[in-house]
Amino acid sequence: MAFGGLLNDAGDGDNAEINMIPLIDVMLVLLVIFIITAPLMMHAVKVDLPVAASQPNDVKPETINLSIKADGSVYWNAVPMEQTAWRAQMDLAAAQTPQPEIHIRADGELAYKNVAQIMADAARSGLTKLGFVTLPDTAH
Repeated sequence: MAFGGLLNDAGDGDNAEINMIPLIDVMLVLLVIFIITAPLMMHAVKVDLPVAASQPNDVKPETINLSIKADGSVYWNAVPMEQTAWRAQMDLAAAQTPQPEIHIRADGELAYKNVAQIMADAARSGLTKLGFVTLPDTAH
């Protein structure tokens, strides 16, 4: 290949550029080989599998409504309880499989320390599924 330039030297020097044409040819040959041989490499055995109509048995966890009034009284599924009683109920609930979900319904006027105490008791007993129940904002 001749390259034009400003100086026309009689001595041809080494060409430092890589000739890409042989590399592209090899790549295209390999591509064709893989396209042809890929479908032949499927060694699947045809089997008529049986059809089952069963549904997976999803066990839904129990939901426990834990309500806290503004005066600090606690209700476990609408049953009033003292601190030792709800701690015992939380220990029993943590031992169940699957663990029940605890839905905390706290009064808006309640001090946060009461809610934090309930959450700490739930964490101490090993309950991991806690949720807060609120009313939707109807101002929009």
